[in-house]
Amino acid sequence: MTDSHATSAYGRSVADACRRLGYGSTVETLLTLAALEIKVEIPIIRDNGELAIFTGYRVQHQNVRGPCKGGLRYHPQVDIDDVRELAALMTMKTALADIPLGGGKGGVACNPHEMSPRELETLTRKFVKRIHREIGPNADIMAPDVGTNAQTMGWIHSEYSSIYGHSPAAVTGKPLALGGSLGRDKATGHGIGIVVAEYARHCNTSLQGATAVVQGFGNVGLHAAQALAALGVKVVAISDSRSAVHRNAGVDLAVLSAQKRSRGSLKDAEEHDSIDPETLFEIDCDYLVPAALGDAIHMGNVARLACRTIVEGANAPITAEADVALRERGIAVIPDILANAGGVIVSYFEWVQNLQRQTWPLERVDAELTRILGNAARAVLVHAGEGSLDLRSAAFDIAVRRVKEALDATGI
Repeated sequence: MTDSHATSAYGRSVADACRRLGYGSTVETLLTLAALEIKVEIPIIRDNGELAIFTGYRVQHQNVRGPCKGGLRYHPQVDIDDVRELAALMTMKTALADIPLGGGKGGVACNPHEMSPRELETLTRKFVKRIHREIGPNADIMAPDVGTNAQTMGWIHSEYSSIYGHSPAAVTGKPLALGGSLGRDKATGHGIGIVVAEYARHCNTSLQGATAVVQGFGNVGLHAAQALAALGVKVVAISDSRSAVHRNAGVDLAVLSAQKRSRGSLKDAEEHDSIDPETLFEIDCDYLVPAALGDAIHMGNVARLACRTIVEGANAPITAEADVALRERGIAVIPDILANAGGVIVSYFEWVQNLQRQTWPLERVDAELTRILGNAARAVLVHAGEGSLDLRSAAFDIAVRRVKEALDATGI
């Protein structure tokens, strides 16, 4: 086992689950080591004529339950440890959702906000050229993540298809015109609403008039806020990467979306109070949804949190140490492998549609997402109650057991 995995939140969760389930060190090792790790250097000529070299990664963690599946992120802080852990989390996420996929993740260390569309397209196509032998519909299927979007996936689809022929199932989160699925853009945030509804139902609490704070105004944060508002939850504060706003009566998501498009920031939105993003987590609320980057909640701010429940919209938004502190404080955490699984579930639907040359109506996508994610949420809530476990431990028990069963069936 690598030191980074052994000390990470993922490593601790897997180790604890193996101990509770009575599994030995062999299973723990298999679940903490990646099957394949790729690192490539990607040279491109910038628009100013200068050469720039970017480092890209792709990690395939475990494919015993199906082809690897996971996002591709573009961010300056991407490194192999980050990608490795996110790939492992995806293995647990697909297992918990009980869909026939494994876990993968990719990233390029770059700042997409400082790159032109031509530069991003060149970077993406060259990345595919370097790793195309290891990806594809039956091996490893990429999807959007931080810093990437449907257009990025369209470039991947085009480049991969130029090598192997028309291959829409090689990547998900594509534009609809290239075989993307209806409902994919809202899936992760919409899924957060499904999970919160199941949680409230299980706890016998009403969502009408409940309050929420959302960190992140990207695809996940915005759709999560919209899903919570549709359930009757009052979203009293929300932030983007540079600004945050608060309103006791509930933020106006339509106004904020329009301002974000026109000004690029939430600051000074009409009839909203601008606040320091650093104080966002200190606002009293029933549900806190960190939906930006990892490690947002750490030992430096965990004592100041004023929420009752955290819903992990981002991947790994809580450090391992802070997770322990939250349990000691009695703050419930709905873990990422459940809370934000809507994205990979609808990516799975897109993959299936592409393989079968079908197009599902939005009503079918939404109904299937509600069924699969609702089943996963109920399983976690029931297991947590039966075993007097926190929700992360319950979720990892179920996921680890399913991966172990698949490993046993293959004779590994």
